[in-house]
Amino acid sequence: MTAFASCDTGDIPGFSAAPPAPGSPTRVQIEQLLEGVQVVAARPDAFGYERGCKSGEGCVFGPAWTDDYDGPGGHDGCGTRDNVLARSMTAVVFREGTHSCVVLEGTLADPYSGDYLDFTKSDAGKIQIDHVYPLSAAWDMGANGWLPEKRVRFANDIDFNLLAVNGPDNQSKSDNTPSRWMPPNEAYHCFYAGKYLSVAVQYGLPITAADQRTLADVATDC
Repeated sequence: MTAFASCDTGDIPGFSAAPPAPGSPTRVQIEQLLEGVQVVAARPDAFGYERGCKSGEGCVFGPAWTDDYDGPGGHDGCGTRDNVLARSMTAVVFREGTHSCVVLEGTLADPYSGDYLDFTKSDAGKIQIDHVYPLSAAWDMGANGWLPEKRVRFANDIDFNLLAVNGPDNQSKSDNTPSRWMPPNEAYHCFYAGKYLSVAVQYGLPITAADQRTLADVATDC
């Protein structure tokens, strides 16, 4: 299974340089992923989703950005958010004494907007970490029946499910799936489709019939 990590932004309007990154998947690749994923009529509304981990909260996907999980980036001494920032940005500056863990500064070629964004830890909300397959959607579509360890790994999967993106677009997306939200930067649609489907196949999560139609339409231009 290919884990689409980041898109080649060289030909995207708004980018003047191409940072090293894999290219978008082809139409054939997306269609193969579509063939390998289960399709359901609609997204159910599963009871019990509680992301928060304060006293009395469900903490169903574990503490946010924990390092305590088995998987890429797990148990390496760095939080998941910093791992994603470090692998997504250029000109990264780390806080001294953190063994190259805590990211203080960097520049992100943002796939969702097509802009270059400067990151500083003092304005951390400018760049956020998106779960491409949203956590609450995953909960509704079957993660509610997973073991806790699998849910924590899913929430922190830096290879398949996490992207550093601009804050406003991430907030706009919320927990929407592709039939209700796609990145404003149309040049990224093929990559996003491949990324979303890769997560679904990797974790055995279904997609809705509406999402299938949307992603199939995207594939025709890939």
